[in-house]
Amino acid sequence: MFARRGFLISGAALAVAGCGGPGFRRYDGPEVTRIVVMKQDRRMYLLHQNEILKDYRIDLGFAPQGHKQFEGDGKTPEGRYFIDRRNPNSDFHLSLGISYPNEADIAAARALGKEPGGDIFIHGQARKRLRRRPDWTAGCISVKNRHIEDIYVMVRDGTAIDIFP
Repeated sequence: MFARRGFLISGAALAVAGCGGPGFRRYDGPEVTRIVVMKQDRRMYLLHQNEILKDYRIDLGFAPQGHKQFEGDGKTPEGRYFIDRRNPNSDFHLSLGISYPNEADIAAARALGKEPGGDIFIHGQARKRLRRRPDWTAGCISVKNRHIEDIYVMVRDGTAIDIFP
């Protein structure tokens, strides 16, 4: 599928930048060309072509098995989507929007008489202290706060994200 690369984000590649405000960084390493999420393994990989730049442990929606079908089902979508927005003021310590729902998702949900939902993100932990358990989100992909800070600066809008079962 893809090769592991001995690439570490260090001071040369990822540095604190004064112009982005406190805690914002800049990234000078290889372009992240794709994100791969393996739901069953609870892992997310940032890739440059077929080389892994970084990998992270993740939490998913509270009902993680299967593709998201409608709003409130607690599932994380599966398939190809794109990073389509970012929120530096998220309730979840930074967030990157995932382009769910697409036309097929909307049609499938409506065929069930439901709405597809939306607001699916990669994000950090909740700003308000919630009792954390594995797979606690409403369908998003959650990582540690220090990891979303790296992901936020490494991943550009328009990057493909492939989410596998």
